[in-house]
Amino acid sequence: MSAPRRFTGDTLVIASHNKGKVREIADLLGPYVANFTSAGELGLPEPEETGTSFIANAELKAKAAAAAGHVALADDSGLVVPALNGDPGIYSARWAGPAKDFAMAMQKVEDGLAEKTDRSAYFVCALSLAWPDGHVETVEGRCYGTLVWPPRGPHGFGYDPMFLPDGHGLTFGEMDQTRKHEMSHRADAFRQLVERCFR
Repeated sequence: MSAPRRFTGDTLVIASHNKGKVREIADLLGPYVANFTSAGELGLPEPEETGTSFIANAELKAKAAAAAGHVALADDSGLVVPALNGDPGIYSARWAGPAKDFAMAMQKVEDGLAEKTDRSAYFVCALSLAWPDGHVETVEGRCYGTLVWPPRGPHGFGYDPMFLPDGHGLTFGEMDQTRKHEMSHRADAFRQLVERCFR
């Protein structure tokens, strides 16, 4: 197996049109990268996510953005519920519909668990770094927990208010966001990526 490729450029394209996500990623990688831009700022189209896994979708988005000539980073993340055959999984955002109604999405998950005893779940974050020549480095982070009902807490987003991480008494929705970011699936993935490509 060849050694991982290091990021040596000065500009990184974050393959997203979501300004909040772009800011969050730029904060996390700030110490290692001189300049950031985003797919949104470059006017790049959002590719259709046709992959069947988080990794496949992250790689697809990163490669599409890297075609513009800079190294690009993409993420794909979601909630996996084993008792629901892994749903919502890669469709986590789609379960919330066009209006991004995550109260509805959480209710959908809860309805699916009505007759089930297994309420375990985990968040996944795949991060993919792609170079214009087609080379890709990808990592996947996870955070395990249990789903609670009713949802608790005003913080975070998505399914955070119903996700109770293992070993903790507060949901991601109740938790101080700095604390959540230290232990989340995204933090796990970024630790791996920094170690692999940015140190």
